[in-house]
Amino acid sequence: MKTALIQQKSYITKQETIQKTLEMIEEGSKQKAELILLQELHQDRYFCINEDIKNFDLAENFDDDLIFWANIAKKHKIVLVTSLFEKRVAGIYHNTAVVFEKDGTIAGKYRKMHIPDDPGFYEKFYFTPGDLGFEPIKTSVGKLGLLICWDQWFPEAARLMALKGAQILIYPTAIGWFDEDTKDEKDRQLDAWITVQRGHAIANGLPLVAINRVGKEFDNLKQIDGIRFWGNSFVVGAQGEFIAKASQDTQEIIYCDIDLKKGEETRKIWPFFRDRRVESYSNINKIFID
Repeated sequence: MKTALIQQKSYITKQETIQKTLEMIEEGSKQKAELILLQELHQDRYFCINEDIKNFDLAENFDDDLIFWANIAKKHKIVLVTSLFEKRVAGIYHNTAVVFEKDGTIAGKYRKMHIPDDPGFYEKFYFTPGDLGFEPIKTSVGKLGLLICWDQWFPEAARLMALKGAQILIYPTAIGWFDEDTKDEKDRQLDAWITVQRGHAIANGLPLVAINRVGKEFDNLKQIDGIRFWGNSFVVGAQGEFIAKASQDTQEIIYCDIDLKKGEETRKIWPFFRDRRVESYSNINKIFID
């Protein structure tokens, strides 16, 4: 399965950003990519950098966005993973990844479950936690275990996707650091982000893809200086081995071939699922075990 990850920066307007995305999708299609993956909230700037009620207007076009990206998938005959701001009803909004099949139909969607609330990442202000659960999305290229950004830190989410038959784990994401952070702190954050996801791949015997944005985005309310998104989109195999890796600050398309059958072979050698002691895990659904 030839796959293309589109690591992109945000432009001044939504129209400019989408136009660049379309150019990169077209290039990926010309290179025979069957599966093309976009980063979290790829249509515009990362608006969660502050709390601004005006930003809810960005979700008003959700239905039109679905039609637009469906047509793009159909035009290029690709399976396309998008990440959109969904207005469900006034007062309920979701961070929603939608997967389009090669004929433009919607293969499925996932609403982000774990919602962060940190300086510069005020997602709890905007997003209601997802209610669709952890359900792999069946497509013509395989069953996609689609999760979003903050989900990356939770092994439970990856495991549930794997237990339900996902053949690959996919994480559209928007993560970066602050310029004032020390180099050592930046290195620790990036290493932790990569390492925890490699662990998900290894523990579940599945390839894993993470797609991040690049470039510095500023806070229009000037509460913070801004976020420099750290790129480093990557693909690892079922044993955590690197298959492809992007740069830290360059807008680019990362291509790779992903063998979904290799995960099955890996599980035969490392049968972690066989040796799980499910009868002893009943307390895992508690907040804390006192």
